[in-house]
Amino acid sequence: MTTPENDTFDLQDFLPYLLNQAAEVSSLEFQQVYKDRYGMLRTEWRVLFHLGLYGSMTAVEIGTAAKMHKTKISRAVHRLAERRFLTRSRDESDRRVEHLGLTARGQAAYKDLREVARTYDETLSGQFDPADLETLRKALRLLAQMPPMDKAKGP
Repeated sequence: MTTPENDTFDLQDFLPYLLNQAAEVSSLEFQQVYKDRYGMLRTEWRVLFHLGLYGSMTAVEIGTAAKMHKTKISRAVHRLAERRFLTRSRDESDRRVEHLGLTARGQAAYKDLREVARTYDETLSGQFDPADLETLRKALRLLAQMPPMDKAKGP
């Protein structure tokens, strides 16, 4: 039986924990900007940015690109549409599909937040040695592209 005295698991070095801690700390200031300026939640700004970057998309396409669950996307789309940041139009050949796009208001919010994001990224990146920053970005890209682990086998 494992007890606190002989437990050698170090939570502070557990990679998922470290990634979560780093994500929370590094995104807090930017999160405050989109929340204060536009009343957006994290999922909403992510939907807004995908539409701003890639143009018209479906919720499924956003979910795949952003690695977000369809329920979260649905709620974000509903809130953004309610507040007139995006439009929804039914696909003519498949009425189950909606194409999403930014309104003029959504485009303006995207452009504003994109500039804030650029500046914030530059400030955050400036905390690292350039070689370390490139290594970090490369490692995070690799992690983001990893396929899900087989739950039956364990990690």
